[in-house]
Amino acid sequence: MRERPGTGAGPGSKGGAVGRRYDPDRLFLPPDDDLAPNRPGETLRARLDASRAGRGTLLLARLLGRRPVEDHWRRALAAEQHVGAALDALAAGGWEVVHSVVLPGDAVIPHLLIGPGGVFAVLVEPTRRAPARADDAAVRVAGERHARPAVRHARQSAARASLVLTRGCGFPVPVGPVVALAGATEVHDDSERGDVRVLTDRQVPGLGILGGVLHPDRVDRVHTVARNRRVWLGC
Repeated sequence: MRERPGTGAGPGSKGGAVGRRYDPDRLFLPPDDDLAPNRPGETLRARLDASRAGRGTLLLARLLGRRPVEDHWRRALAAEQHVGAALDALAAGGWEVVHSVVLPGDAVIPHLLIGPGGVFAVLVEPTRRAPARADDAAVRVAGERHARPAVRHARQSAARASLVLTRGCGFPVPVGPVVALAGATEVHDDSERGDVRVLTDRQVPGLGILGGVLHPDRVDRVHTVARNRRVWLGC
């Protein structure tokens, strides 16, 4: 985590001898509980590493017209890496990212973006190169038979994240739900609620221009809480 010079102690932090802030919660966070080193797609990497399906088994399944789950994982991993790299590039603007936040029940927030414009739970959907349409519950990609419940899932993940971060930080932490469609050519938004941002992967960097929500001290505090694996265990 980058240390930023501060004009005073932020929430839950103390001033160091040279004017830098440190947060005791971060300072004494055991390495095994620190999510900050997570790479984009960390949970998907673990699933692929644990898979016992060999190349021959996967090839046979494809020849028989089946779709091995490992193929889906690899596609999802590539999408999370792509979107994660775009989010990591926002660091120069004061943003922090925690990748692959695992929630109870095996749900995963692929990317948690924290910065001047607020906090966002970013879910990633790999799609074909086609236009997509979003409503208040789902995303429909042209050429696909079934709608994807990504909007509803993003809303649920953001709500869970907000509860955890608010409890851990001691102040309200609204979390905005975002769905990033990796591959879609464009998105038409037909939603009425308008509470979930549905973006193409090319639009993801635009989140970095948002501001006026979180002071740098609070960005640091939210990031410190968010990177602690244990705070997510009871959500």
